[in-house]
Amino acid sequence: MPLDLDITRFANLALDPQDDGVWVVTLNRPHKRNALDLATVEELVDFFSTAPRAGVRAVVLRGAGDHFCAGLDLIEHHDADRSPADFMHVCLRWHEAFNKMEYGGVPVIAALTGAVVGGGLELAASAHVRVMDETTYFALPEGQRGIFTGGGATIRVSDLIGKARMLDMILLGRVHQGQEAVDLGLAQYRVEGSSFDKAMELARRAAENLPLTNFAICSAISHMQNMSALDAAYAESCVAGIVNTQPAARERLAAFADKSAARIRPNS
Repeated sequence: MPLDLDITRFANLALDPQDDGVWVVTLNRPHKRNALDLATVEELVDFFSTAPRAGVRAVVLRGAGDHFCAGLDLIEHHDADRSPADFMHVCLRWHEAFNKMEYGGVPVIAALTGAVVGGGLELAASAHVRVMDETTYFALPEGQRGIFTGGGATIRVSDLIGKARMLDMILLGRVHQGQEAVDLGLAQYRVEGSSFDKAMELARRAAENLPLTNFAICSAISHMQNMSALDAAYAESCVAGIVNTQPAARERLAAFADKSAARIRPNS
């Protein structure tokens, strides 16, 4: 039986479950450009820890207002005046939240607008698909702030765009936007209209897949990227053995066999 996901316990995230299993998760601190304080990070850990067991079939992650996320709440960080050990544990909670997103097995589609900056880019990079609109811009300003990334940019952003480009972004404060950002790999989709509408379209398409298949796609691939080629081949075979023989797939395979299933066609 799926777990109950009580939306009333969330204050900094606005949760809106749809009838088709898609959940809209909104970073709800527009007065801070949705900067991430520790309370918001804890709510991300809470939600994405529960979502795979609560029947969530796909997530659209967005920011309230004009910006997706401006990164670490620098005011909170300044005022807290944490010790090195304290801030190390803050960073570990960020990693916990973002790992729950990337490895949790539920498709996460990020609807990007405005600032996707610093920790906001680390958050977006943890999603499986990113959709940007014409207002979206990407930056890693940590170098100019006298700080360093702590939420996985050295892992995920480097994986998206390469080490040299990430170094350029953080060392020199370079900002990427428009088609250039898509070409670099910071987003997979760029729209002239609403990134949220496009993200919802993609999430609903993903939610039509079998949950176990999506779990494999949205967890196993990332795990296999961390393995040697030999270990990844073994793990892929094991996952395929489970997913490709699931009883729920029989109807879909039968539809392909009797030619009643839709065929793959090139985009017109």
